[in-house]
Amino acid sequence: MLLGFLEELGRAARIASLGTVNVFLPPFRLGLIIHQMEFIGIQSLPIILLSSLFTGAVFTYESYEAFHLFGAQGYVGGTVGVAITRELAPTLTGLLVAGRAGSAIAAEIGSMRVSEQIDALNAMAVDPINYLVKPRLIASTLTMPMLTAIFDLVGILGSYLVAVHVLRLSPPEFTVRLQDWVDWDDVLAGLFKATVFGFVVGAVATYKGYYTEGGAAGVGRATTTSVVVASVVILILNFFIAYFVTSSVSG
Repeated sequence: MLLGFLEELGRAARIASLGTVNVFLPPFRLGLIIHQMEFIGIQSLPIILLSSLFTGAVFTYESYEAFHLFGAQGYVGGTVGVAITRELAPTLTGLLVAGRAGSAIAAEIGSMRVSEQIDALNAMAVDPINYLVKPRLIASTLTMPMLTAIFDLVGILGSYLVAVHVLRLSPPEFTVRLQDWVDWDDVLAGLFKATVFGFVVGAVATYKGYYTEGGAAGVGRATTTSVVVASVVILILNFFIAYFVTSSVSG
């Protein structure tokens, strides 16, 4: 079991490192990168918009219920703003993209592996890492912060709508705390997390697809494990990044 884990870890590190090195090596295949950015980014917008709107809304409602007990409803705007920009936006965006785009990437590359299309690329002297892994790794790393920024905006908008039009907070009561508590450090911390999570999603999805074996059943396993592994790694990294960022700021 330990040897199997170490083998998996070594394969994943190999794919991630080779993909990273190939980012700086020609050919760059800009068309493939743009296509993958469209697939990972633009096609993920509907679920990001819907999820962010209702995440901000429900978090505002629950926060209001808690703060209302102490007559501190004015803290809702600042609390929701910090929570969304630092934690909820990058983490939920990473999980959603891992489930939608990461699974599709693993299935696509896995299908190419079991149908021997990757072997055909090797036979034609086309580097599969450069052709398959690099565009997806670049696209996922670049698009995740963009999607997270959209999540920030729409999530705070959903929070504002619920706070002002449902819970009847005055607009200044919401926005003053939001402006006081949320600064660029919070936004940048969330975007940094999103960049790391984007790399994780791309690396895990391409790795699971690249080493698929066992025919159609293997493709299904690769797709499922890609989502599970990427999600777990995102949640673990989220803790450590938050811990070290908080420690560095407080220190």
